[in-house]
Amino acid sequence: MACETNRLVAEHVAAAPERLTGLGLVPLQHPARIVECLDDAVLGRGLAGVEISSFAGDVELSDERLEPFWARAAQLGAIVFLHPFGCSLDERLDRFYLANTVGQPVENAVALSHLIFAGVLDRHPGLRIVAAHGGGYLPTSIGRSDHAWRVRPDARGCAHEPSSYLKRIWFDTVVHDPSVLRHLIEVAGPSQVVLGSDFPFDMGPEDPVGFVRGAGLPDDVTQRILTGTADELLASRMRA
Repeated sequence: MACETNRLVAEHVAAAPERLTGLGLVPLQHPARIVECLDDAVLGRGLAGVEISSFAGDVELSDERLEPFWARAAQLGAIVFLHPFGCSLDERLDRFYLANTVGQPVENAVALSHLIFAGVLDRHPGLRIVAAHGGGYLPTSIGRSDHAWRVRPDARGCAHEPSSYLKRIWFDTVVHDPSVLRHLIEVAGPSQVVLGSDFPFDMGPEDPVGFVRGAGLPDDVTQRILTGTADELLASRMRA
């Protein structure tokens, strides 16, 4: 199914290659097949990378079974777009659309924390991970992670303070609040933020470009977010 999706995405991109760049899929719930599907997407279909969820069944992003995937993604220079599919908090969030409004930011924060605290980013520094929803709650609460890293032995699986890894992850702009976008840029750096739309879902901003332009950012930062950073990500992939 993943490889068939990769084929169809590649066909869609080929209809307008001057406008579109595609991401494929890999079966996160089947670690033994994941490298095969990554190669299919990037080498076989010419896609820029793949999209993954925050977890799949008993497979967290820190799972040792995913080490070959992270190594191969770094080797290929593949973009890995992290966008949660569903939420692990189940019935507690089954009202008021909480599965999305609360659940999605939680899933982003948990998934990124697994990557950071397990040392995945230490072992594979070449990874190009782009997190949807501005990384969820993690960038706004990263001080708590830093404190845990300093005082808890079981939170010392990474070599450096967790906040330092935010400068090695890319984040989209779907944060719904200009002050949150400005804080994200402050903690991650303007080079780590790319335009996001969440299209075609109802939680995407009506005017993604207008949201960025109205956030009170310097002109050069705005332009970098709207075009420059994505161009750099794709160009660096081609050089890998």
